[in-house]
Amino acid sequence: MTVAAVEAVDVSRAYELDGVSVSALRGVSLTIDQGEYVAVIGPSGSGKSTLMHLLGGLDRPTGGRLVIGGRDVATLTAPELATLRNETIGFVFQAFHLLARTSAVDNVALPLVYRGVGARQRRERAAAMLGRVGLGHRLHHRPNQLSGGEQQRVAIARALVTEPAVLLADEPTGNLDSVTGEAVLELLERLNAESGVALVMVTHDQEVAARARRRIAVRDGLIRSDTAHDRPGSADPDGPATLDPAPSAEPRSASGSGPGHPSGGSGGATGATGRLPRPGDGSGR
Repeated sequence: MTVAAVEAVDVSRAYELDGVSVSALRGVSLTIDQGEYVAVIGPSGSGKSTLMHLLGGLDRPTGGRLVIGGRDVATLTAPELATLRNETIGFVFQAFHLLARTSAVDNVALPLVYRGVGARQRRERAAAMLGRVGLGHRLHHRPNQLSGGEQQRVAIARALVTEPAVLLADEPTGNLDSVTGEAVLELLERLNAESGVALVMVTHDQEVAARARRRIAVRDGLIRSDTAHDRPGSADPDGPATLDPAPSAEPRSASGSGPGHPSGGSGGATGATGRLPRPGDGSGR
């Protein structure tokens, strides 16, 4: 019997804010199987980002049962949970979370440091993954020398270099123009088809959600609908294994992210270690 990538049973999450308990999730149950392509959609404050934090092991539920990679989160110590995240989950964030003064290849290699992989092998694996996302020619460029789309591809390579079972992408096109965002979505879909990694995208964009094979709508901390569709994403699973690099449609600025885009230099090792601030405001974005 195949073990589900992630399983949540009647999961809830509440936060204490100034002595008041705020419920971000109120009894959510779902299963993400290996190789699935899922969109989690909902308005600001719906609880979808809180759900992503739980599914990725960045936080623990207040109630219910959460199983990641066959292991019950409630039974794990903090170091064990961190190891499970590193071995099982890849994260792609809207703000990229790349180390500003570090080359693309070393940003991608960072999660392998926590695996205890040797320096030479780390860089070889990171370079190979950057090649897969079409950035083999950008190995030694720092984030401020890359466009927003290129930075997001570096972040995707970093998320996948550990060969996770689940890739969680939180608004992965939110800081990109439409042309670059389309290219990033096609890349994510191709990697989902090729590698079998379960792709879970959190988004408020109906057009982005419509590309997924399964759509989960969240509102007021509850799952309002969970529907599967025959229509796959736009990527051709029989296409080439490497996304050919193309000029970005967005101009580079001094920050390397194009107009209105954050540099992606903040956040440091966040994307590699999975250490993010708790979503204690209950916004659920």
